[in-house]
Amino acid sequence: MTLFVRILTLALLIIPSIAWGGGMTLQQIADLREVGAAVVSPDGSTVAYTSIIPRRIPAEKDGAPWTELHLIGSDGVSKPYITGQVNISAIGWTPDGSHVAFLAKRGEDKTTRLYAMPVGGGEARVLAHLETDISAYSFSPDFKRVALLAFEPDAPDLKRDRDMGFTQVVFEEDWKPRRLYIVDLGDSPAKGAKDNLVNIEGSLQDVHWSPAGDRLVVSVTPRQLVDDTLMFKRIRIISPEGRVLGRVENPGKLGQIAWSPDGERLAFIATDTVSDTREGRLMVASKNGGQFRNILPDLEGHIWHVGWRDANTVLFISHEGVNARIATIRHDGTGQRTLAPAGGPIWETFSVPKTGGDIVATANAPQHPREAFRLRGPQHTPTRLTNSNPWLSEVALARQEVVTYSARDGLDIEGVLFYPLEYKEGQKYPLVLAVHGGPEAHFSNGWLTRYNLPAHHLSAEGYFTFYQNYRGSTGRGVKFIETSQGRPAKEEFDDLVDGVDHLVERGMVDKDRVGITGGSYGGYATAWGATYYSDRFAAAVMNVGLSDKIAMLGTSDIPQELYLVHYMTWPWENWDLYKEASPIFHVRNAKTPILIMHGDADPRVDPTQSKILYRYLVLQDNPPPVRLVLYKGEGHGNRRAASRYDYSLRLMQWMNHYLKGEGGEMPDHRLDYGLEAKKD
Repeated sequence: MTLFVRILTLALLIIPSIAWGGGMTLQQIADLREVGAAVVSPDGSTVAYTSIIPRRIPAEKDGAPWTELHLIGSDGVSKPYITGQVNISAIGWTPDGSHVAFLAKRGEDKTTRLYAMPVGGGEARVLAHLETDISAYSFSPDFKRVALLAFEPDAPDLKRDRDMGFTQVVFEEDWKPRRLYIVDLGDSPAKGAKDNLVNIEGSLQDVHWSPAGDRLVVSVTPRQLVDDTLMFKRIRIISPEGRVLGRVENPGKLGQIAWSPDGERLAFIATDTVSDTREGRLMVASKNGGQFRNILPDLEGHIWHVGWRDANTVLFISHEGVNARIATIRHDGTGQRTLAPAGGPIWETFSVPKTGGDIVATANAPQHPREAFRLRGPQHTPTRLTNSNPWLSEVALARQEVVTYSARDGLDIEGVLFYPLEYKEGQKYPLVLAVHGGPEAHFSNGWLTRYNLPAHHLSAEGYFTFYQNYRGSTGRGVKFIETSQGRPAKEEFDDLVDGVDHLVERGMVDKDRVGITGGSYGGYATAWGATYYSDRFAAAVMNVGLSDKIAMLGTSDIPQELYLVHYMTWPWENWDLYKEASPIFHVRNAKTPILIMHGDADPRVDPTQSKILYRYLVLQDNPPPVRLVLYKGEGHGNRRAASRYDYSLRLMQWMNHYLKGEGGEMPDHRLDYGLEAKKD
C-alpha cells in the first residue's frame, strides 16, 4: 500500500461524510464527538478532560463509544494523553496537582483500577486495585490515603458453584452491597485487603473526603437495587474508621454532594418532599449533619450542579425553562449573584481550582455538542477550550427558536422548534414531534440532535422538529412538576397536541403530515399518540416505551419511584386509572403507522411492553402498519454504534415513507447501511 493510499484511508476513517450546505447526514450524527467531563487542576493551570469518540463501523468492532483522556495546559493547547481504544472514567486530580487520576481497566487488568498519570508526561501507574471493579474514589487531603467504593467480592464457595454451572439468579435477593475501602497509598500498588474494609450499614453510592481531613461524607442506600438508589439515598458523615458522626435524613431523591473548602459545611442537591420527581433544590447542612436548609426556596427551575466558590459561597448551575445560568449564593441564602446569565450555553457541570481562579465548565449550545469552557476574569467571560467537531462549522445547521404557547387550560408551555433548512415563509411542512422521557426531564435550547432525535437531519429533509417541555418537565420548579402527578396521559399529553395545533394555526405545519417520536416516557407518549390520539398523527416511532401501565409497574426496576413520584397510587387501589392510561386500552382507535423499537435487555421498561402493543395492534380487524424491532443486548436506549445507526436509519425511513412518501404498506424491513463489510 502506498503512502498516499494509507493517508487517504486514514482520512476516510476520521472525517465524516460531509453534507456541507445540504445539512447534516445521519452518518455525521453517528460520528459526533463531545467532551465527557472536564476537571481543573488545584492551581488552575491545567484542565483534564475526557473525549467521547463513537466507534466507526465497519473499521472498528461494534460497541459503545471510546473515552479518551486529554489535557489543556496554561498555553491553551489541548494534548492527547491516553487515546485510542480506551475507556477512561472518573477523572480527577491528586491533591498536590502533580498527577491526573482516573479509573480504567487497561491491558491485562481483570478489574477497574485507580490510576495516576504525571502531568508532565510518562506512564500511568496503578495507585490502588481491589478484587472487584472500583467505581468511585476520593483522596485524603494529605494524599496519604484514598477512599474507594467497590462491590463485595464473591465468596469462594459461590465462585466454585458458578464455575460448575449454577448461575441461577434469585430475583432481588441476589444483590451484593457496594462497600467502602480506605487504602494506605504508601503501598505500591495498594491492594484491598480485608483490613481496609470500613463497615457501614447499607450499600454506598458516593464518597467525598472532607478538605479538613477528619471525616468523609457518603451516600448510602438500604440495598443495591435501582429503586433504592433513586428514592432512598441518604447522607452519612463518618470518621475514617467508620464511626457515624452525623446524618442528614433527606427525603426522596438525592443528587450531588460537595464539601465547603474549609470542611465546615455540605451543599447538596435534593428534594423538599419524597414526592418531588427530581432532585433540584439547593440544600446546605453543617459538617455534623442534622438539620438542612433549602437556600433557594423560590427557584422556578432545577439545580443541575453544585460546588463552592469559597468557604462561605455556594456555586451552582440552575436550569430554568430552556436556558441555564451559573450563579453564586452565600450559604445562608443571601447575596445571590449571577455569573453567567441565562440565554447563553447550556451549562452542565463545572470545576473550581483551590486557588479560587477561573471556573472551568462543560456546556452545549445550538452550534455544538458538549465542550469545555473557561470562565475568565471578573466578568466570567466564557472562552471555549475544545472543538470536538471542527467540521461542524462547514455544515448548514437549522434555525432553532424558543416557542411558547398556551395549553387548553391556559398554562404556558415552552419548546424548542427546529425549522426546515430551506424554509420558505407561508409554506407548510411536515412536523416531527419529539417527546422527552422522565417525565422528570426537559429540553434546553442547546444541542439537541442525537441518534434517536436527529433534528438537524430532519431539517435537511424538509421537516420541522418540535421539542416540547410539557407539564411535569423539569426546569420550571416544583409546582410545574406537580401539575402532572397522579394524572398520567391526561393534561401532560394534551399539551403535546396543543403545541402541534399552535404551529398549525401559525400556518407553518401541514396538520395531515405530523409524526411523533420519543423514548421511555416519550415512548409512552408516542404510543398514546398512535392510539388515543391516532387521528392527530400520521406516523409514530416508539423507543423503549410503555403500553400497559399495570404490567409496567410490575416488571420495572423502579416500582417505588413510579408510585411515590408519578402515579401516587397502586394499581389495586385504582385499576381504572392504570387501565385508562394504558395505550393498549385504546388500540381500537389505532390508525397511525407505528414503528416500535426496544432493547431486549431493558431493565427499566421491560421489552414485553413493546411486544404487547405490537401483538394487540396486529390482532385488530384492520390493523395499522406496525413493526417491532428488538436490539440484542441493548438496555434502556442503545449504546452500540451499529444499533444507534440502525435506529436512525429506521426512524427516517418510517417518517419519510408516511409523512413524505406514498404511505400504505410498510417499507422493506431490510436496510441498506451504505457500509462495506469489515475486511480481515
